[in-house]
Amino acid sequence: MFEIGLTHYLVVATLLFVMGIFVMITKRNAIGILIGVEMVLNGANINLVAFNRYNGMSNIDGQITSLFVIVLAAAEAALAVAICMNFYKNLNTVDVDHGDTLAG
Repeated sequence: MFEIGLTHYLVVATLLFVMGIFVMITKRNAIGILIGVEMVLNGANINLVAFNRYNGMSNIDGQITSLFVIVLAAAEAALAVAICMNFYKNLNTVDVDHGDTLAG
């Protein structure tokens, strides 16, 4: 029978993390960059929960930390969407290359 172990979770988390970094580097759209940041945070959450599950102890520190990261990601997403809306209102684009025109 095939059993899913810690290595499988780490591979998925690494793929999510690397794809998120790749999206953040290659996208010029602010919403695309935000999606990349969320992918990186989800990869970190998978690591936290997987290491906690396979640690052998019965504490739930990984799950609690993961929930804390999810709450911070939601707050970061709300703030980033508000910034993107203001950016679009002023420049009619969400291309981050045009951000230097907003400098004081």
